[in-house]
Amino acid sequence: MKFSTSLLRGLCAAACFLVIVVCSAHTQAQTTPTTVTKSSSAGLISQLTQGLSVTPTQARGGAGALFSLAKSRLSADEFSKVAAAVPGMSGLLKAAPAVGQPSELSSLEGSLPGGLGGLGTMASVAGSFHKLGLSPEMAAKFVPVMMKYVEARGGLGTASLLEKALK
Repeated sequence: MKFSTSLLRGLCAAACFLVIVVCSAHTQAQTTPTTVTKSSSAGLISQLTQGLSVTPTQARGGAGALFSLAKSRLSADEFSKVAAAVPGMSGLLKAAPAVGQPSELSSLEGSLPGGLGGLGTMASVAGSFHKLGLSPEMAAKFVPVMMKYVEARGGLGTASLLEKALK
């Protein structure tokens, strides 16, 4: 009788251990997509960090600021094409630093003919880049990297939409 009780306790302990292992594996499987989603824009971020010597936080925030500007300047249909070419777009948009009141420079943007070679774009994102510890001129360096990435993933037509928005 004593042998049976020990055997029963051992089997119960083994069963409990299996339940814990299975539940742990199930929980880990459920959290894996979240990790993938957070890093889904990793290709663009990697290109920005390596090509421009910025931190990943600066890369995400700067790209997010520029994509936010594009979103405000494109129709919903046009921006959806750009967003489809950039995995994790919503995360990038959220990574853009919030800016308070528009600066004097950004308020002049509307009066600049054709953005004067992109000066209007730089004025629009200057506050965000400043909050990231980057100069406004750095935005001009982000644009070609982002354009190349969007073109590779979404084609020339999609890259042209982004270019139109960031002029």
